[in-house]
Amino acid sequence: MAHVFAFWESRAFYDSFMARSHDRLASGQAGTFTDAQVKLFDHRFDVKTGFEPRFTDADVVRIAHSRVHEERVEHFALMQEKVWNPAMAGSPGMVRGLFGDAPGNEFLVLSMWQSAAEHGKYRVERVERLTLRAQTATDVAALAGDIVDLEAPWTV
Repeated sequence: MAHVFAFWESRAFYDSFMARSHDRLASGQAGTFTDAQVKLFDHRFDVKTGFEPRFTDADVVRIAHSRVHEERVEHFALMQEKVWNPAMAGSPGMVRGLFGDAPGNEFLVLSMWQSAAEHGKYRVERVERLTLRAQTATDVAALAGDIVDLEAPWTV
């Protein structure tokens, strides 16, 4: 499995790429992958510090993709900002991240870590307590995620 993250300066640049270049590039990649899933998330706020799409100071990216019950969307976003964000920001080894949303009550938390070991310390020590405090089980209808080891030659 591969995860590809693309960051766009603006929606206008993204729309221009899709209208002018996407199909030509995609046709050149035909047959090189199966079961591609693409989601476009809008940046809602940073996790820890100003997000930059720079991966040279991180070895691991954690992604959490949530689908949230419609009536719990605002609570979920507030808990991300007031509970989860400060907890991650205070964790040694956490570099930076972002919280984004998409239509259909979908959200993405992308966090960058110095190493899998540093992320593991955060996860073991805090997640259960934070989950209860943020009422995550009540908010979230579906949750998927992954820990992605970054491959330096693949970063541009």
